[in-house]
Amino acid sequence: MRRLAFALALLTVSVGASSQMWEQLATSDYRLDNANLRTLRVALDNLSFFRDNENSSSLTKGYSLPGLWLQPKLVCMPIERVELEVGVHALIFDGANKYPNYVYHDIGRWKGAQYQRGAHALPWFRARAGFRHLTVVMGDIYGGQQHGFIAPLFNAETNLSQDPEMGFQLLWDRPHLHADTWLNWQSYIFEEDSHQEAFTVGSNWRVLYNDASAELHWYSPIQLVIQHRGGEQDTTALGVQTLSNASLGIGLRRNMSQGAFHHVGAEANLLATYQQSGHQWPFDSGWAVHADAEAAMRCGIGLHAGLFHAPRHFASLYGNHFFSTISVREDASYKGITTAYLRADYHYTFARDYVLGAEAEGYQSWLGHSATQKRSQEFNFSFGIYLRIHPDILLKKW
Repeated sequence: MRRLAFALALLTVSVGASSQMWEQLATSDYRLDNANLRTLRVALDNLSFFRDNENSSSLTKGYSLPGLWLQPKLVCMPIERVELEVGVHALIFDGANKYPNYVYHDIGRWKGAQYQRGAHALPWFRARAGFRHLTVVMGDIYGGQQHGFIAPLFNAETNLSQDPEMGFQLLWDRPHLHADTWLNWQSYIFEEDSHQEAFTVGSNWRVLYNDASAELHWYSPIQLVIQHRGGEQDTTALGVQTLSNASLGIGLRRNMSQGAFHHVGAEANLLATYQQSGHQWPFDSGWAVHADAEAAMRCGIGLHAGLFHAPRHFASLYGNHFFSTISVREDASYKGITTAYLRADYHYTFARDYVLGAEAEGYQSWLGHSATQKRSQEFNFSFGIYLRIHPDILLKKW
């Protein structure tokens, strides 16, 4: 209880928004720039990383992620408001020489003799069309951190290891609204195939009650993610599975024009989880509350604190395992979970999309058991260092 009180005290004196470090490391500007009209360019997007998860947890195993991913691309803007990108996405872990053919969301699971040598490599293609307030993206969409999900719905580590999201995306920008809606088709099946079709539909609406640059900026994040598995061509015995997470929140951000701090702010969210069909989870519904806080300094330091509480059941599709009552290590479900976390990060920007980042974070969790057992507690921590490099070189202009 003393640790929980300490975490709550931190929440009252720290204030926040999403991580500035990850915004710099893992996001790209999706708006079209007419300065690139009738040009052919070569671009290389790269994120190198070393992340160590020192987990001593009944929820998940500990592991390390040493490696990098590369996206060499040719980029062409043949006419106004249309841009094409074609290339390769390659994921490389230090010391690995074979990679399972798998849709990566975490560490890839081995799948028999189906593997690639040298790197986990995928073709890359993106087509963008820009209108006055709308950007339409087909092929490889802007995913991961770009969706702006809150921490219990999205684990920032996914920026390192997941496959690029593929499908289509609609990005809508108005003075009082930013909306990101997408479909990520993760597993395509042919007739008589031996695995399930799978896709994810998501939407993040950020309602802006005033200008984002105002001294006191109010907003509401409204977020939904649904994963569907199975279909008419499914030959497995798993059946149709439809799982979803949703959240509704309110946030306040104070922008500072002078002093050591760039901004401070706070955000609170109500979350829900629902299993519409299937038996992937041992329960069909649940809910949780989440409070998050951050202070971002001009020198690149970010300080974060948060508290997550699910009184009975909650499962996150793409979030950190410490925000779920389901254990992926023991194939068990707990009766409620409370997690308090602290994180400190630092980023240094050399130039646009040339960023060095480092972070350390700790999670204190209290897990519920049966009515006859006491709650157990555990502490887990992780740290990482990251470097993003993104050269963009003009080959020809006509």
